[in-house]
Amino acid sequence: MRAIIVLALGFMTLAEPGARAQEIVILTGGTSGVYYPVGLALKKIIESRAPNQTVKVLSTQATVENLNLLQQGKGTLALAQGDILNDAWKGNPEAGFPSSRTKIRLLSAAYPNYVHIVARKDAGIAKLRDLRGKRVSVGAARSGNELNARALLSSAGMSYADLLQVEYLEYGASVDLMAKNQLDAAIISAGLGVTAVKRAASEMPIVLIPVDVETIEKNKGMFFATTIPAGSYSGQDTEVSAAALNNYFVTSSDVPDDTVHRITKLMFENLNELHKAHPAISVLQRENAIVQRPISVHPGAMSYFRESGILK
Repeated sequence: MRAIIVLALGFMTLAEPGARAQEIVILTGGTSGVYYPVGLALKKIIESRAPNQTVKVLSTQATVENLNLLQQGKGTLALAQGDILNDAWKGNPEAGFPSSRTKIRLLSAAYPNYVHIVARKDAGIAKLRDLRGKRVSVGAARSGNELNARALLSSAGMSYADLLQVEYLEYGASVDLMAKNQLDAAIISAGLGVTAVKRAASEMPIVLIPVDVETIEKNKGMFFATTIPAGSYSGQDTEVSAAALNNYFVTSSDVPDDTVHRITKLMFENLNELHKAHPAISVLQRENAIVQRPISVHPGAMSYFRESGILK
Protein backbone atom coordinates (compact mmCIF):
# COMPACT_ATOMS: atom_id res chain seq x y z
CA MET A 1 0.00 0.00 0.00
CA ARG A 2 2.86 2.37 0.85
CA ALA A 3 4.42 1.73 -2.57
CA ILE A 4 1.11 2.49 -4.26
CA ILE A 5 0.80 5.78 -2.37
CA VAL A 6 4.36 6.80 -3.30
CA LEU A 7 3.70 5.99 -6.96
CA ALA A 8 0.47 7.99 -6.91
CA LEU A 9 2.25 10.98 -5.40
CA GLY A 10 4.88 10.68 -8.12
CA PHE A 11 2.35 11.25 -10.92
CA MET A 12 2.67 14.79 -12.22
CA THR A 13 -0.58 16.21 -13.46
CA LEU A 14 -1.78 19.50 -14.89
CA ALA A 15 -4.03 21.37 -12.49
CA GLU A 16 -7.74 21.56 -12.84
CA PRO A 17 -9.01 25.09 -12.01
CA GLY A 18 -8.63 25.71 -8.30
CA ALA A 19 -6.66 22.49 -7.70
CA ARG A 20 -3.15 22.23 -6.35
CA ALA A 21 -1.03 20.45 -8.93
CA GLN A 22 2.00 18.23 -8.79
CA GLU A 23 5.08 19.76 -10.38
CA ILE A 24 5.78 19.03 -14.03
CA VAL A 25 9.46 18.36 -14.73
CA ILE A 26 10.77 19.00 -18.26
CA LEU A 27 14.13 17.36 -19.03
CA THR A 28 16.21 19.21 -21.61
CA GLY A 29 19.96 19.47 -22.26
CA GLY A 30 22.84 21.93 -21.90
CA THR A 31 21.97 25.62 -21.71
CA SER A 32 23.93 26.35 -24.93
CA GLY A 33 21.84 23.90 -26.96
CA VAL A 34 18.28 23.95 -28.32
CA TYR A 35 16.53 21.60 -25.89
CA TYR A 36 16.86 24.07 -23.00
CA PRO A 37 15.20 27.16 -24.57
CA VAL A 38 12.45 24.93 -25.99
CA GLY A 39 11.85 23.59 -22.46
CA LEU A 40 11.68 27.13 -21.09
CA ALA A 41 9.12 28.08 -23.75
CA LEU A 42 6.96 25.07 -22.83
CA LYS A 43 7.17 26.05 -19.17
CA LYS A 44 5.90 29.53 -20.02
CA ILE A 45 3.07 28.15 -22.18
CA ILE A 46 1.87 25.69 -19.53
CA GLU A 47 2.12 28.01 -16.54
CA SER A 48 0.41 30.91 -18.34
CA ARG A 49 -2.56 28.71 -19.34
CA ALA A 50 -2.74 26.71 -16.09
CA PRO A 51 -2.00 29.27 -13.34
CA ASN A 52 -2.02 26.69 -10.51
CA GLN A 53 0.55 24.53 -12.27
CA THR A 54 4.26 24.74 -11.52
CA VAL A 55 6.81 23.58 -14.08
CA LYS A 56 10.52 22.93 -13.54
CA VAL A 57 12.98 22.86 -16.47
CA LEU A 58 16.11 20.80 -15.80
CA SER A 59 19.35 21.21 -17.73
CA THR A 60 20.75 17.70 -18.23
CA GLN A 61 23.27 15.85 -20.37
CA ALA A 62 20.40 15.42 -22.83
CA THR A 63 19.03 12.27 -24.48
CA VAL A 64 20.57 9.36 -22.58
CA GLU A 65 20.17 10.95 -19.16
CA ASN A 66 16.66 12.14 -20.04
CA LEU A 67 15.46 8.67 -21.00
CA ASN A 68 16.99 7.10 -17.92
CA LEU A 69 15.32 9.74 -15.72
CA LEU A 70 11.95 9.11 -17.37
CA GLN A 71 12.32 5.39 -16.70
CA GLN A 72 13.02 6.18 -13.04
CA GLY A 73 9.93 8.40 -12.75
CA LYS A 74 12.01 11.56 -12.33
CA GLY A 75 10.53 13.53 -15.20
CA THR A 76 7.26 14.24 -16.97
CA LEU A 77 8.39 15.35 -20.42
CA ALA A 78 11.75 15.22 -22.18
CA LEU A 79 13.47 15.90 -25.47
CA ALA A 80 15.46 13.07 -27.02
CA GLN A 81 17.23 12.07 -30.22
CA GLY A 82 15.33 9.58 -32.32
CA ASP A 83 18.35 7.40 -33.05
CA ILE A 84 18.80 6.73 -29.32
CA LEU A 85 15.17 5.85 -28.61
CA ASN A 86 15.55 2.41 -30.17
CA ASP A 87 18.67 1.71 -28.09
CA ALA A 88 16.80 2.76 -24.95
CA TRP A 89 13.75 0.62 -25.76
CA LYS A 90 15.82 -2.50 -26.44
CA GLY A 91 18.38 -1.86 -23.73
CA ASN A 92 21.84 -1.24 -25.16
CA PRO A 93 24.57 -1.06 -22.47
CA GLU A 94 27.03 0.54 -24.91
CA ALA A 95 24.58 3.40 -25.42
CA GLY A 96 24.04 3.89 -21.68
CA PHE A 97 21.01 1.62 -21.14
CA PRO A 98 21.94 -1.52 -19.16
CA SER A 99 18.32 -2.70 -19.40
CA SER A 100 15.33 -1.88 -21.61
CA ARG A 101 13.63 1.47 -20.91
CA THR A 102 10.13 0.16 -21.51
CA LYS A 103 8.30 3.07 -19.86
CA ILE A 104 9.29 5.68 -22.46
CA ARG A 105 6.48 6.81 -24.75
CA LEU A 106 6.35 9.18 -27.70
CA LEU A 107 4.46 12.45 -27.48
CA SER A 108 5.44 14.16 -30.74
CA ALA A 109 8.17 14.92 -33.22
CA ALA A 110 10.25 18.01 -32.42
CA TYR A 111 12.86 19.11 -35.00
CA PRO A 112 15.95 17.75 -36.80
CA ASN A 113 19.45 17.82 -35.33
CA TYR A 114 22.30 18.79 -37.65
CA VAL A 115 25.65 17.28 -36.73
CA HIS A 116 27.88 20.38 -36.81
CA ILE A 117 31.58 19.60 -37.03
CA VAL A 118 33.03 22.95 -36.04
CA ALA A 119 36.78 23.56 -36.40
CA ARG A 120 39.12 26.46 -35.87
CA LYS A 121 40.03 27.81 -39.29
CA ASP A 122 43.74 27.60 -38.48
CA ALA A 123 43.53 23.90 -37.46
CA GLY A 124 43.96 22.61 -41.02
CA ILE A 125 40.76 20.56 -41.01
CA ALA A 126 38.88 20.37 -44.32
CA LYS A 127 37.17 16.97 -44.13
CA LEU A 128 36.05 14.50 -41.50
CA ARG A 129 39.16 12.33 -41.77
CA ASP A 130 41.31 15.39 -41.02
CA LEU A 131 40.23 15.09 -37.39
CA ARG A 132 42.86 12.37 -37.09
CA GLY A 133 45.59 13.63 -34.75
CA LYS A 134 43.51 16.62 -33.61
CA ARG A 135 42.09 17.81 -30.27
CA VAL A 136 38.33 17.25 -30.40
CA SER A 137 35.36 17.62 -28.05
CA VAL A 138 32.75 14.92 -28.70
CA GLY A 139 30.04 16.05 -26.28
CA ALA A 140 29.19 15.01 -22.73
CA ALA A 141 30.11 11.39 -21.99
CA ARG A 142 27.34 8.90 -22.83
CA SER A 143 25.18 11.66 -24.30
CA GLY A 144 23.35 11.37 -27.61
CA ASN A 145 25.85 13.86 -29.00
CA GLU A 146 28.75 11.62 -28.04
CA LEU A 147 27.09 8.56 -29.56
CA ASN A 148 26.65 10.54 -32.79
CA ALA A 149 30.32 11.52 -32.73
CA ARG A 150 31.41 7.91 -32.26
CA ALA A 151 29.19 6.75 -35.12
CA LEU A 152 30.45 9.38 -37.55
CA LEU A 153 34.10 8.73 -36.74
CA SER A 154 33.52 4.99 -37.16
CA SER A 155 31.93 5.59 -40.58
CA ALA A 156 35.10 7.43 -41.59
CA GLY A 157 37.27 4.53 -40.41
CA MET A 158 38.35 6.22 -37.18
CA SER A 159 37.93 5.89 -33.44
CA TYR A 160 38.85 8.02 -30.46
CA ALA A 161 42.27 6.35 -30.50
CA ASP A 162 42.99 8.22 -33.74
CA LEU A 163 42.47 11.60 -32.09
CA LEU A 164 45.29 13.39 -30.31
CA GLN A 165 43.01 14.51 -27.48
CA VAL A 166 39.37 13.71 -26.66
CA GLU A 167 37.28 15.98 -24.44
CA TYR A 168 33.78 15.09 -23.20
CA LEU A 169 32.31 18.57 -22.90
CA GLU A 170 28.93 20.20 -23.36
CA TYR A 171 28.60 22.72 -26.17
CA GLY A 172 29.46 25.92 -24.31
CA ALA A 173 32.57 24.47 -22.64
CA SER A 174 33.74 23.11 -26.01
CA VAL A 175 33.57 26.59 -27.55
CA ASP A 176 35.40 28.06 -24.55
CA LEU A 177 38.39 25.75 -25.12
CA MET A 178 38.36 26.31 -28.87
CA ALA A 179 38.52 30.07 -28.29
CA LYS A 180 41.57 29.53 -26.04
CA ASN A 181 43.18 27.37 -28.76
CA GLN A 182 43.07 24.37 -26.44
CA LEU A 183 40.83 22.44 -28.86
CA ASP A 184 40.88 22.17 -32.64
CA ALA A 185 37.28 21.10 -33.19
CA ALA A 186 33.98 20.17 -31.59
CA ILE A 187 31.18 17.90 -32.74
CA ILE A 188 27.85 19.53 -31.88
CA SER A 189 24.65 17.65 -32.70
CA ALA A 190 21.91 20.26 -32.38
CA GLY A 191 19.21 22.21 -34.16
CA LEU A 192 20.07 24.67 -36.89
CA GLY A 193 21.15 28.01 -35.48
CA VAL A 194 22.37 26.53 -32.18
CA THR A 195 23.77 29.21 -29.85
CA ALA A 196 27.11 27.47 -29.28
CA VAL A 197 28.03 27.48 -32.99
CA LYS A 198 26.87 31.08 -33.36
CA ARG A 199 29.09 32.05 -30.46
CA ALA A 200 32.05 30.14 -31.90
CA ALA A 201 31.64 32.00 -35.20
CA SER A 202 31.59 35.33 -33.36
CA GLU A 203 34.66 34.63 -31.23
CA MET A 204 37.09 33.10 -33.75
CA PRO A 205 37.43 32.20 -37.44
CA ILE A 206 35.80 28.78 -37.86
CA VAL A 207 34.85 26.35 -40.61
CA LEU A 208 32.02 23.83 -40.74
CA ILE A 209 33.39 20.50 -41.94
CA PRO A 210 31.28 18.70 -44.58
CA VAL A 211 30.25 15.07 -44.23
CA ASP A 212 29.93 13.22 -47.53
CA VAL A 213 26.86 11.17 -48.40
CA GLU A 214 28.84 7.91 -48.58
CA THR A 215 29.87 8.29 -44.92
CA ILE A 216 26.29 9.08 -43.91
CA GLU A 217 24.95 6.04 -45.79
CA LYS A 218 27.10 3.78 -43.61
CA ASN A 219 24.89 4.84 -40.69
CA LYS A 220 21.62 5.14 -42.59
CA GLY A 221 19.61 3.90 -39.63
CA MET A 222 20.95 6.77 -37.53
CA PHE A 223 21.46 9.69 -39.94
CA PHE A 224 20.03 11.14 -43.11
CA ALA A 225 21.87 13.44 -45.52
CA THR A 226 21.07 17.14 -45.62
CA THR A 227 22.81 20.51 -45.91
CA ILE A 228 23.42 23.39 -43.55
CA PRO A 229 22.19 26.33 -45.67
CA ALA A 230 24.62 29.10 -46.58
CA GLY A 231 24.43 31.98 -44.14
CA SER A 232 23.25 29.87 -41.22
CA TYR A 233 26.28 31.12 -39.28
CA SER A 234 28.50 34.18 -39.53
CA GLY A 235 31.15 33.77 -42.20
CA GLN A 236 29.51 30.68 -43.74
CA ASP A 237 29.15 31.68 -47.39
CA THR A 238 28.30 28.28 -48.89
CA GLU A 239 26.05 25.39 -47.92
CA VAL A 240 27.70 22.50 -46.11
CA SER A 241 26.73 18.84 -46.50
CA ALA A 242 25.86 17.33 -43.13
CA ALA A 243 24.41 14.36 -41.31
CA ALA A 244 21.11 14.91 -39.53
CA LEU A 245 18.66 13.02 -37.33
CA ASN A 246 15.29 13.69 -35.74
CA ASN A 247 14.45 14.79 -32.21
CA TYR A 248 11.26 13.95 -30.33
CA PHE A 249 9.23 14.95 -27.30
CA VAL A 250 8.87 11.90 -25.07
CA THR A 251 7.14 11.07 -21.81
CA SER A 252 6.56 8.07 -19.55
CA SER A 253 3.81 5.47 -19.37
CA ASP A 254 3.53 6.40 -15.67
CA VAL A 255 2.26 9.90 -16.55
CA PRO A 256 -1.58 9.85 -16.63
CA ASP A 257 -3.37 10.07 -19.98
CA ASP A 258 -5.16 13.30 -19.15
CA THR A 259 -1.89 15.00 -18.19
CA VAL A 260 -0.21 14.08 -21.46
CA HIS A 261 -3.36 15.02 -23.40
CA ARG A 262 -3.39 18.51 -21.87
CA ILE A 263 0.36 19.06 -22.37
CA THR A 264 0.04 18.01 -26.02
CA LYS A 265 -2.98 20.23 -26.55
CA LEU A 266 -1.32 23.26 -24.95
CA MET A 267 1.80 22.73 -27.03
CA PHE A 268 0.03 22.50 -30.39
CA GLU A 269 -2.54 25.20 -29.66
CA ASN A 270 0.32 27.60 -28.92
CA LEU A 271 2.79 26.66 -31.64
CA ASN A 272 3.43 30.27 -32.61
CA GLU A 273 4.75 30.91 -29.12
CA LEU A 274 6.80 27.71 -29.09
CA HIS A 275 8.32 28.57 -32.49
CA LYS A 276 9.75 31.78 -31.02
CA ALA A 277 11.88 29.76 -28.60
CA HIS A 278 14.43 28.86 -31.29
CA PRO A 279 14.52 28.81 -35.11
CA ALA A 280 15.10 25.04 -35.06
CA ILE A 281 11.68 24.27 -33.57
CA SER A 282 9.84 26.36 -36.20
CA VAL A 283 9.54 23.26 -38.43
CA LEU A 284 7.17 21.57 -35.98
CA GLN A 285 3.56 21.42 -37.18
CA ARG A 286 0.66 19.34 -35.89
CA GLU A 287 0.37 17.59 -39.29
CA ASN A 288 3.89 16.08 -39.04
CA ALA A 289 3.86 15.40 -35.30
CA ILE A 290 3.53 11.60 -35.44
CA VAL A 291 4.34 10.76 -39.04
CA GLN A 292 7.38 8.87 -37.72
CA ARG A 293 6.99 6.76 -34.58
CA PRO A 294 10.25 5.19 -33.34
CA ILE A 295 8.46 4.01 -30.17
CA SER A 296 4.84 3.66 -29.03
CA VAL A 297 2.83 6.88 -28.76
CA HIS A 298 1.43 7.69 -25.31
CA PRO A 299 -2.39 7.15 -25.21
CA GLY A 300 -2.89 10.70 -23.94
CA ALA A 301 -1.15 12.14 -27.00
CA MET A 302 -3.02 9.75 -29.29
CA SER A 303 -6.34 10.96 -27.95
CA TYR A 304 -5.39 14.57 -28.70
CA PHE A 305 -4.34 13.76 -32.27
CA ARG A 306 -7.59 11.85 -32.84
CA GLU A 307 -9.79 14.69 -31.59
CA SER A 308 -7.78 17.22 -33.63
CA GLY A 309 -8.35 15.21 -36.82
CA ILE A 310 -4.74 14.12 -37.39
CA LEU A 311 -5.66 10.48 -36.75
CA LYS A 312 -8.88 8.71 -37.57
